[in-house]
Amino acid sequence: MKSTLLVPVFLLFSLFGYSQTPCENGFAGSYPCDGYDLLAHFNLNVLNASSGNDSWGWTDPEDGKEYAIVCLDNGTAFFDISDPVNTVYLGKLPTQTGNSIWRDAKVYNNYVFVVSDANPGHGMQVFDLTRLRNVNNPPVTFSNDAHYDQFGSAHNIAINEETGYAYVIGSPTFNGGPHIINIQNPLNPTFAGGYSDHDYTHDAQIVNYFGPDTDYQGREIFVGSNAYQVVILDVTEKNNIQFISSLDYNNVEYTHQGWFTEDQRYFILGDELDEVEFGFNTRTLVLDLTDLDNPTIKHQFNGATGAIDHNGYVVGDKFYLANYTAGVRVYDISDIDNNNINEVGYFDTYPQNNNTSFNGVWNVYPFFKSGCLVIGDMDRGFFLIRDSNHVSIEEHEIQPFTIFPNPAVDYLVIKAESENLESVEIYNTVGQLIDSVEKLNLRGITLDVSNYSKGIYLMVINGNTVKKFIKK
Repeated sequence: MKSTLLVPVFLLFSLFGYSQTPCENGFAGSYPCDGYDLLAHFNLNVLNASSGNDSWGWTDPEDGKEYAIVCLDNGTAFFDISDPVNTVYLGKLPTQTGNSIWRDAKVYNNYVFVVSDANPGHGMQVFDLTRLRNVNNPPVTFSNDAHYDQFGSAHNIAINEETGYAYVIGSPTFNGGPHIINIQNPLNPTFAGGYSDHDYTHDAQIVNYFGPDTDYQGREIFVGSNAYQVVILDVTEKNNIQFISSLDYNNVEYTHQGWFTEDQRYFILGDELDEVEFGFNTRTLVLDLTDLDNPTIKHQFNGATGAIDHNGYVVGDKFYLANYTAGVRVYDISDIDNNNINEVGYFDTYPQNNNTSFNGVWNVYPFFKSGCLVIGDMDRGFFLIRDSNHVSIEEHEIQPFTIFPNPAVDYLVIKAESENLESVEIYNTVGQLIDSVEKLNLRGITLDVSNYSKGIYLMVINGNTVKKFIKK
């Protein structure tokens, strides 16, 4: 009787992972935590892999279902997380060539684009994510829908989803600088340009810029973590890339990765090897990019452990850091203007220790509206976690525009969520028009409100959306 029951139980755990484990008294099962519950976990044995690395995500525009993308040494795994505590392992896209501990994936227009380091001939795999909608008898083995072969190995890929350009970085082409590909037709990617004047780029973020530097608003800006410095480029014209500036800093060991705050005023940067070399606790730097021609170091903050920092991302007023042996650490950056940055939660997938070593969390993807965080762990595969106090996004009306900070002192950011920003009108409480901008066609804009009188104002966006804000 026992032996007949073991088979369905094993299959249940193999295909659907573990059920929700709340964070209670500092632990979710055997994993140290603070404020984050474990929703699902698939180990490397289940995924038939030797190591894990990058992670990303895709939301199906047809029905809002969410899917996790987890990179492994021998391919890329896909999971249906629409019911998080019953996550389904759908299958794997095998590596194009040999295995590698370095693999990276990003998403554009319902396709995922995958590159891998140390794999000659790997190039860029293209996979149609809509194929995940109907998978029979998972897990299955997938195949490419397209392949781009104008480079071999590459360490990383970054995509500007607003323009439809992929930036392959750390490949032998362009001395490791950005190799730019037009992916607006995902099944027919074409070479668009490259840049080699500042050597190897390890990671990058590319944005349509709406930040405080009026000289570059409306331009496509590339911020590269270039091993020993930060490099800022104007990549609007792919065949005529313009160098803007670079930044060095003290105790540099390996300029690894960074991410803009949502107002594009600051860039939060990690150096991967400074903890190893200097012995201090996890160090994260805050760059002030108010003037892109003259970036400066505004602040640095240290974590609670000596663990190495890897990849970090910003969502709203939170900074999510993949912190290797210390797991995922979450910081409140709502008062970053005043250098007040505080840890507000964590989930540690490597409970043995918090040593300065290359184990544990490689990446965390924090951009799902459900609040689910996708973790790629080097030693233990895929984890899905969520804030214990999360309120489902379905309980809130999704607004086409957001404004922050509110109350505002010197500046106010207007960010488009679902449609381009075309015009803004500002009225005082007696209905007088005091400021306006039009013909923007941007995803966001920073307004200077330093000369406004203190009080309440009404903002009309695109002629039909009304927001209220306070000038302090």
